[in-house]
Amino acid sequence: MTTDYSSGSGDVSKSLELLWGMQQRPTRGPKPGLSLERIVAAAIEVADADGLAALSMRRVATHLGVGTMSLYRYVPGKAELLDLMLDYVAGPVDDDPPGDAGADGWRATLEEMARGVWQLCLDHPWYPQVDQVRPLMGPNNIAGMDRLLSRLKPTGLGDKPLVLMVSVVDGFVTAVARAHVNSLQAEQRTGISEEEFWAAQEPVLIRMMESGRYPTLAKLHEDTFTFSYEDLFEFGLKAVLDGLAVVVATGGATG
Repeated sequence: MTTDYSSGSGDVSKSLELLWGMQQRPTRGPKPGLSLERIVAAAIEVADADGLAALSMRRVATHLGVGTMSLYRYVPGKAELLDLMLDYVAGPVDDDPPGDAGADGWRATLEEMARGVWQLCLDHPWYPQVDQVRPLMGPNNIAGMDRLLSRLKPTGLGDKPLVLMVSVVDGFVTAVARAHVNSLQAEQRTGISEEEFWAAQEPVLIRMMESGRYPTLAKLHEDTFTFSYEDLFEFGLKAVLDGLAVVVATGGATG
């Protein structure tokens, strides 16, 4: 599925002001009790329930029981609202002492991060659909990166290899999570389960395997392709971390 949603596609300056609390709060007009935090939380609830395609300023206002124009006193538009949503769902992080994971704790740190990103994508299925090639760095994401790097520092690797390690793990997890979410949504959208989808292809595939044109595939065990995205996540995460172990052991010199 190709996404039409991008991080940082609105007014970057406005988004950063809102993310870091540098914009003055409105003094009059909106319904008492309305706040930027409530607006962002409502937007997340809408996106969680019905996806980003359903997200609009009008829909969020309806969800809050206020007029649409009330929202514009707090946030310029949908693009900036999405920037806030992305940082909000990242959530606050624990304040661990720098390097408390120990010299051999890098693997546990990255595994913890990977499982956190995986769960984030499952809790908010719209999240992995957003193109974050140009991410806006808000307080939650900055705090998360600072914590990760402080715990990876005892490896002794340079700054760039550490950031690359985080990026590799995050990229792997997000890609698999996106495929997993798309698979679940395809089933909901079509009413056809994953099992039914492949069962419909089985007669043709059997004929093709019996044709002799694909000898290697024809000899595979019948349950070779019977695995879930959770299986793919677990297998891939171990493989990625095993590969990074070589990077750590060689001080970043992988040849």
